[in-house]
Amino acid sequence: MRWALTFSNDLTTQYFMKFFIDTANLAQIAEAKELGILDGVTTNPSLMAKEGITGKSNIYKHYKKICDLVEGDVSAEVISTDYNGMIKEGKELAMIAENIIVKVPMIKDGVKAISSFTEMEISTNCTLVFSAGQAILAAKAGATYVSPFIGRIDDINWTGMQLITDIFEVYSMQGFDTEILAASIRNGLHIVDAAKAGADVVTCPLDAILSLLKHPLTDLGLQKFLEDHAKAAK
Repeated sequence: MRWALTFSNDLTTQYFMKFFIDTANLAQIAEAKELGILDGVTTNPSLMAKEGITGKSNIYKHYKKICDLVEGDVSAEVISTDYNGMIKEGKELAMIAENIIVKVPMIKDGVKAISSFTEMEISTNCTLVFSAGQAILAAKAGATYVSPFIGRIDDINWTGMQLITDIFEVYSMQGFDTEILAASIRNGLHIVDAAKAGADVVTCPLDAILSLLKHPLTDLGLQKFLEDHAKAAK
């Protein structure tokens, strides 16, 4: 669903950009949820390892804990890089909870797996996307989400946010339903720029989300209000 305003019978429907948190840390997920703005979670093997969660059984149990904590989509990544392995893992992951999204890499067998998952009505997130061409393949295969990695493109001195704009233009023109999930978000400015570029979703660490709260004039204004209140209360 493209991020846009639609009008029907004088009623207006707004599709807002969604916020996912990119972590496997349950405390951080809970904190984001308490803000009232959390729409989902993305994870990967590195984030699981960071939390000290190893072994297939423990990883699957942790996915279940995350799914129980949030109502929105939870991306769980396959480890296999061959078609049969991805299909086997994806089916297992999809059985954990209804809100699991099977995360599949943008490789040849990954596109084949996404096509098969689409036929099975298993939702997918095509990850490690770095070009509009890759995003077209993911959408043609029926991916629920496509994840362009903004920060990693910036790291090689290209403009990551331009990729969001390019994918948005192609998807809008071609009528693809695949949602653009801006990944590798490093800071609050990335979040704002992704929203302006047409991303349907941003996924980022908690500190990037919290950075949106900060502005020096807000701090100064609050301090002045409190000082004035203290004077009036005397």
